[in-house]
Amino acid sequence: MQFMLLIHANEAAFAALPKDQAEQTLAAYTAYTQALEKAGALIGSNRLQPVASATTVRIAQGKTHVLDGPYVEIKEQLGGYYLIEAPDLDAAIAWAARCPGAAHGTMEIRPILTICSQ
Repeated sequence: MQFMLLIHANEAAFAALPKDQAEQTLAAYTAYTQALEKAGALIGSNRLQPVASATTVRIAQGKTHVLDGPYVEIKEQLGGYYLIEAPDLDAAIAWAARCPGAAHGTMEIRPILTICSQ
């Protein structure tokens, strides 16, 4: 079963880290990614650009509205994701708990909806 592990964290707090702490955090993510790869659980992952680069699109009354920035201002921003293969939710929770993002933010786990075509 596939799960999306969404990493929510305070982007400004990470940007304010001293260089050595930022490097340690990035090294922890590299080690985590390698552990997922070694276990055969990693399908894909990416870090997102800062929230200031976001563009929001909404259709209202038949008109397209494009806004710079995120949809809402929040304390934690979506900073990246891992798409993993795990046998069940308990295994996905175990992987999410190992992610460095769990220590400095929030991990959201979402099962991938598989739609069968007939």
